[in-house]
Amino acid sequence: MNSRLSGYISLLLLFAAWLSLLVTALISRPLMPVDETRYVSVAWEMWLRGDFLLPHLNGDLYSHKPPLFFWLIQAGWWVFGVNDLWPRLVSPLVSLANLGLLYLIARRLWPERLQLAELAVWILFGGLMWQGFYTLVQFDLLVVFCTLLGLLGMLRAARGLGTGWLIVGTAIGLGFLSKGPVILLHILPVALLGYFWVDRNQLKGWVCWYGGILSALLLGLLIGLAWALPAGAVGGEAYRTAILWGQTAERLVDSFAHDRPAYWYLPWLPLALMPWALSKPLWQGIRHAVRAGAFTNDRYLRMLLFWSLPVLLVLSLVSGKQVKYLLPIFPAFSLLAAYSIDVALREGSAQRVWAVIGLALIPAVLFAGVLFGWHSERADWTAALDARWGLLFLAVAALLSVPRINTPARYVKLMALGTVLVVVLLHISVLYVAKPAYDLTAFGARIEALQRDGHPVAHAGSYHGQFQYVGRLTQPISVVPSAELANWAAAHPDGYIVLYHGDWPTLPRTGADHVQDYRGDPDDLALWSAAKWIAAQ
Repeated sequence: MNSRLSGYISLLLLFAAWLSLLVTALISRPLMPVDETRYVSVAWEMWLRGDFLLPHLNGDLYSHKPPLFFWLIQAGWWVFGVNDLWPRLVSPLVSLANLGLLYLIARRLWPERLQLAELAVWILFGGLMWQGFYTLVQFDLLVVFCTLLGLLGMLRAARGLGTGWLIVGTAIGLGFLSKGPVILLHILPVALLGYFWVDRNQLKGWVCWYGGILSALLLGLLIGLAWALPAGAVGGEAYRTAILWGQTAERLVDSFAHDRPAYWYLPWLPLALMPWALSKPLWQGIRHAVRAGAFTNDRYLRMLLFWSLPVLLVLSLVSGKQVKYLLPIFPAFSLLAAYSIDVALREGSAQRVWAVIGLALIPAVLFAGVLFGWHSERADWTAALDARWGLLFLAVAALLSVPRINTPARYVKLMALGTVLVVVLLHISVLYVAKPAYDLTAFGARIEALQRDGHPVAHAGSYHGQFQYVGRLTQPISVVPSAELANWAAAHPDGYIVLYHGDWPTLPRTGADHVQDYRGDPDDLALWSAAKWIAAQ
């Protein structure tokens, strides 16, 4: 089989795996509260208002995120009409674009070793966190896209092509519109450290290089301000302060409060990089590369370090930490892993995919616990899990233990596809069972019917907009602090109250008009008429 045909087959197989996991996720779970439901609700309210400048949530201005992700959702609604499917396709399609950008970057890094591009794409897609994350309605994959686009432009600039800085500037601007100034953290360090990895023989001079960085930064700022300035002018002083100051300086100042310790990411990194973190060929290849002086001789290996290590350092210093913040450096890891695994298996012995075998055995053990009566008191739905799924996970582990592989491409693909299989089975065996506890569609529809009939509806305590889109609400819900709920109920005897029984332990659950298991707690979410709620006090 010639290499071109083999490449096409590999891409088709990758697309089939991507599509299989996506379809499984769409079937197995709803929009998850509170993040996914909140973000789609913001897009919904912008759509209802016909206001594409100012994001709103529950009738109030929403300053926590820039608008690009919301624009992408609305673009799909404009083409296909308002539907539940499109918002859940945005991140998967961005994920697919990220794989394409990574492929192009790898080809430019090592044009004489084109097989590394295929390996890098499979490694990025084959990561457990990537597979679990790309089907979620989240902003972070847009940041990955902007980072990869910026790095691709930077590689063009490193070859002396001035248009590269135009691409970098565009990437910075889109990054501002995706998640704010954090894009600078992912692009500027590798650019500023260009002296240590760029081939100076291809440059017109370092003045041009660093001048290009400045011009790209200015272009990115112009793109971001093209939205932020008119939005701030229309939204008023508080909104203007939030998007122009609160998203940058205030967050940086507050970030160094170290709410989480600086080492917090270190124990999470091996889990985030599973199954590759336990890949024996990966570590063999890294050891071989270090001994051979590859990081000294190969400027692009150094570039991968400048892409990832400064980001990890800065994110470790700031207090607000989530594992998903590391996603933009996963492509750098994938490129390094592709290089290392290729080195290790080019002349190495045959390997088994032990990491994925272990990954399949973990749910097998947990389902064995279900067989002996285990279930979580926090998540009531776990009592409905079927222990027989554990046998299937055991079968997967057994099948994966058979082949012994001695080529990099087959090893990487089997690792990735094995992980896909495990994640697909987890969706079917676990998330599908949990689905009713997270699906707020029926609850939201009840609220919409009440509002349509003229009944005011209040939410007791903090509200994250989780009912606005799923219920297709056209009116805000009143947000009432629990201490003031009695006054609201007395003033609105025909009203209804959304509350969580966990916050009202003495309230009898039998008096509610509608009760739903919410994220695992039995009878946690309830809809009460104001009159019944007053009588129950």
